[in-house]
Amino acid sequence: MCPVCTVSVIAGLGISRLLGIDDTISSIWIGGLILSLSFITITWIAKKWPKFNPKYYTVPTFVLMYLFVLIPLKLDGTIGIVGNTILGIDKIIFGIFVGSVTLFIGALLDKLQRKKFEKIFFPYQKVIFPIVALIISSVIFYYITRV
Repeated sequence: MCPVCTVSVIAGLGISRLLGIDDTISSIWIGGLILSLSFITITWIAKKWPKFNPKYYTVPTFVLMYLFVLIPLKLDGTIGIVGNTILGIDKIIFGIFVGSVTLFIGALLDKLQRKKFEKIFFPYQKVIFPIVALIISSVIFYYITRV
C-alpha cells in the first residue's frame, strides 16, 4: 500500500459522507482506509526498526488499527443504531469488513497481474487496482441499499 492510495481512500470517504450516502458505502471506504493505514504502519515499522521480526507486530497492528476506529464509533453511538443493519449486521461494521476485503483483493489482483505479466500496464496501477475495487463494491452496495 502506498500513501497515494491512502489519500485516495480518504478522499472517497469524505465525498461519500458529504453527499449523505448510506453508511454501508461510507464504511466500505473506512474499511479500505483502515487496511491501507495498517499496511503503511507495518511497512514503516519494518523500515524504522529492521531488526524487529514482523510476525510479532503485524497482527497487533491490524487489531489496534481497527479498534482505534471501531471503539470511538461505538462510544459515539454511530455503531449499534437500531434498524441500521444489512443482513442483520450493523451497516458500519459490515461496510468496514467489505471495504477491507475489497481493498485487499484489489491489491492482490495488482500483485498477481505484475507477477503473471512481469510488467505494469499503466501508470499508478498499484493505486488504481484497489481504488477501482472499492468503487465497484461501492456501486454494487449503492444499488443494494437503495431498494
